[in-house]
Amino acid sequence: HYQWPAMYVCICHGVTDQDIRDAAVAGCASVTELTMRTGLGSGCGTCSQMAGEILTQVRTPFPLAVFAVAA
Repeated sequence: HYQWPAMYVCICHGVTDQDIRDAAVAGCASVTELTMRTGLGSGCGTCSQMAGEILTQVRTPFPLAVFAVAA
């Protein structure tokens, strides 16, 4: 399958979207924990919001509406 090229989310520390996804799969649950693991967000900090959104996407594989319909 085709794999998109990595996108740098944190330029200050060279952290890519794939690095964030890998950390989320490994159990990272917050931007604070991601900062401790990778340094992301500890430079200029402008990447924190996007990093949080990526973490949320990975950690929430199904939209909540799917669970409401299933109930």
